[in-house]
Amino acid sequence: MARAPRHAVAAAIVCLAMVVAGCTVGPSQRPPVAVRGQDMPVIPTSPAAAVPDPAEPLPEPQDQRASIPFSECTEDTLSTLSTPLPTDRTLRVECGELTVPTDPDQPGLGAATLSVLRVGLATAPENRPPLLVLGDTTLEPSARNAVMLAEQVVPEVLENYTLIGLDRRGAGEDNLDCADDDARAALVDADPDGSTEAELAQLLEQARAVVQECNLALDGGLGSYRTAATAADVELLRAALGVDRLSAIGVGDGAAALAGWARSTPTAVGRLVLDGPPHPTLDEPDLSETRAGAAEAAFGAFAVACTAHPDCPLGADPRATVTGLVQKLRTQPLAAANGRRLTAGATVTAILARLAEPRGWTDLSAALAAAGAGDPAPMLTLLDPLVGPRGKFDGMLATSCNDTRRRLSPGEIGDLAQRWRTAYPLFGATFAVRLLACAPWPTGGPEPAAGQADGAPPILVIGTAADPRGQQDGSRRTADGLAPARFLSWQGAGTGAYPRTPCVSAVVNAMLIDGIAPQAGTLCPP
Repeated sequence: MARAPRHAVAAAIVCLAMVVAGCTVGPSQRPPVAVRGQDMPVIPTSPAAAVPDPAEPLPEPQDQRASIPFSECTEDTLSTLSTPLPTDRTLRVECGELTVPTDPDQPGLGAATLSVLRVGLATAPENRPPLLVLGDTTLEPSARNAVMLAEQVVPEVLENYTLIGLDRRGAGEDNLDCADDDARAALVDADPDGSTEAELAQLLEQARAVVQECNLALDGGLGSYRTAATAADVELLRAALGVDRLSAIGVGDGAAALAGWARSTPTAVGRLVLDGPPHPTLDEPDLSETRAGAAEAAFGAFAVACTAHPDCPLGADPRATVTGLVQKLRTQPLAAANGRRLTAGATVTAILARLAEPRGWTDLSAALAAAGAGDPAPMLTLLDPLVGPRGKFDGMLATSCNDTRRRLSPGEIGDLAQRWRTAYPLFGATFAVRLLACAPWPTGGPEPAAGQADGAPPILVIGTAADPRGQQDGSRRTADGLAPARFLSWQGAGTGAYPRTPCVSAVVNAMLIDGIAPQAGTLCPP
């Protein structure tokens, strides 16, 4: 029996360390592993290393058909970034707007305006081929996502494309801020273990208050904040950019929107990367249950990453430390100097939000340790992007509720909370109780777009082993439902695999730049 390559053994050890995180080893028949080693293919590092797929269309430059007037806004945009740009690039940012129907399925509601950013190298021509970047509603769903990606990709991507950022409905300039502050806070602070009939009835009243306020504020347009509407927006953007085929990268439910767009208009698809799309057909409560399991997996990866360092602030058993903190906060919330309170519900909400971005795990572990020592300020700061001024909570809630069709009763939710509390000890009850936020919401929109995107070029679908937004199997099911899809499994953690590791980056860059589609079933190590 041939001896396994050393790096393959190392990857297996990491997976064993992540058993609690649900780390998998891919399909039952071992897929090709996208790292150099014995009997394993080498990821192309140059155009000469592999042959471009003739089915991948060449990226098209924007032409005279483009109808979005852009104006330079570099300084104002870059000043909002939390980290400085790498020294190997100088960017130019231009701002524009796209007019879309308020609701594609209700023409009588009028029109809405979404912000568009065009981000490229300062010396690049303005008509360089566009690459749309579409974020997840729990991360950065606004056009700023394109600027953030421009900080991280290799310069060769920027030498071949201009990145295009599009505001998701409810984010950025179209930020949705409609809920009553007290009602929103009640949903965020909901006790993870508060699943008695009386507690659920009280929370249901707060959820009704959110729906009523948002319905009044949006004058009947509440249902437009859904992933299917974003898919329609993408097609309008393609036409406004003046290209017959549009290349794009989507993350999370941004990837789901691009999958829907590909199904409805396959001949408009260019080089397409779907990074961590959720399960395409699950409805509630199955969807929330898979996410509870995925969140447990992501926390397991977070705990392993913390304890890999001798100075992990959460000690030798981060799960026990955090569980103890949450239980303590249920009865003894921490009050900050400004009057804000850190509750058990808010803590779990902040953890779930931060698990998606491993680059922020050091801050998360430090904030949890500070809360354990009696200081709530760092954890409350982590919550600000969600519930602070211009926070993402209302837009996230609207999209989540509109994307699902089934509404559950408080009794059903209470039963689920009891079962999930055992199956998913840290997050199960929270995901069950969260279902109550959608209980009074209008029924979701039409069924997702049908079809398998026949006629589209090869589509790269990436699934992540420990993604708090959903289990890897959901991304695999998306790939199975798209005829031209090639599935790549990444054994890492977080929401969005690109461009976190050299392996994933090599595959995606080869496809975007050189038109080299990977083998189906490729596996990238953590």
